[in-house]
Amino acid sequence: MSTQIPKQTDESTETDAEADAPSKGDERRAEKRRRAAERREERQAEEAERAAAAEETVELKVFRYDPEVEGKQEPRFDTFHVPFEKGMTVLDALMYSRDTYDSSLTFRHSCRQAVCGSDAMFVNGGQKLACKTQISELDEPIRVEPLPHAEVTKDLVVDMEHFYDQMEAVEPYFQTNEYPEGDLEEQRQTRENREKIKMSTRCIWCGACMSSCNIAAGDNEYLGPAAINKAYRFAMDEREGEDLKQKRLEIIEQEHGVWRCQTQFSCTEVCPKDIPLTEHIQELKREAVKNNLKFW
Repeated sequence: MSTQIPKQTDESTETDAEADAPSKGDERRAEKRRRAAERREERQAEEAERAAAAEETVELKVFRYDPEVEGKQEPRFDTFHVPFEKGMTVLDALMYSRDTYDSSLTFRHSCRQAVCGSDAMFVNGGQKLACKTQISELDEPIRVEPLPHAEVTKDLVVDMEHFYDQMEAVEPYFQTNEYPEGDLEEQRQTRENREKIKMSTRCIWCGACMSSCNIAAGDNEYLGPAAINKAYRFAMDEREGEDLKQKRLEIIEQEHGVWRCQTQFSCTEVCPKDIPLTEHIQELKREAVKNNLKFW
């Protein structure tokens, strides 16, 4: 009589092994739990970093002046201690100071993206856009003042009327005598000409260049780098025509025009849009010279 091992024993063993192995669903759930744990750890690390940063403060010394309030008519500096956060700008710090400590603190701002040009200020001895200037890149205490060479209206706000008058003096808008034949046809411009004037079109009328110019500080009639740059933008546009270019050259080659520039490059250094202002002024000088050359 032969003895045989029952086959169901092997099948039973295999079934038990399969039962002990994790299912696909178990693996997915375990992976979700692992990812959730990682996310919790990341959040905790971020919160710890923010808490540590919140303990750091920056010292802000802000120029104050209010001619309409007794006791504030004498210029002074107020000190504010602002909790530092990564990515904080000078404008962020000023807004925090205004909203937390003194609601009367006055300054201009709008887009917060270095486009409107309204928040140009004198920060640590240089003309800068407050919304573009990182706190982490400045030495403390951070000294914030209104733009030099301009009348202060209140705190960090200056009167920009003279600056706008100089800009308007060069007729800063496109003019032409030649129009396309078709009503819906564009006034085309070559790629080369567009590249030539491209940088000059970036001006945001912030006034930083005018404030930095020593010539403008001493000559109230000087057109200034921003206005001359605007004249360059249109005088060098091939679509305006020679007669209109001649008219613009007559505006900028006057006594208080391009010839007052002493090539100090201060305007170029402070321009927040990196416009080569001094280079444009020198090129207009060359154009003015060629315009007055006569051969007979």
